[in-house]
Amino acid sequence: MAFNKDNSGSLSKNTRKEKPTHPDIKGKATVAGVEYWVDGWAKDGENGKWYSLSFKPKDGTPAKPAQRAPEPEDDIPFN
Repeated sequence: MAFNKDNSGSLSKNTRKEKPTHPDIKGKATVAGVEYWVDGWAKDGENGKWYSLSFKPKDGTPAKPAQRAPEPEDDIPFN
């Protein structure tokens, strides 16, 4: 039986980090059937520690911006 990996992923420590600008963690994720490489940088802010993430499609194509659904046309007047 195949495991559905959609909308999930994994991250682990970047063992190849050579510069401060390289990500602290790396991994992969599948979202809506598209596979992504995930990079993460550890940050420290006023609310504690957190991660900044970057996603790149595994196939190398640029990601498309999210599309907003069209606004419904209402024929009902509100007076």
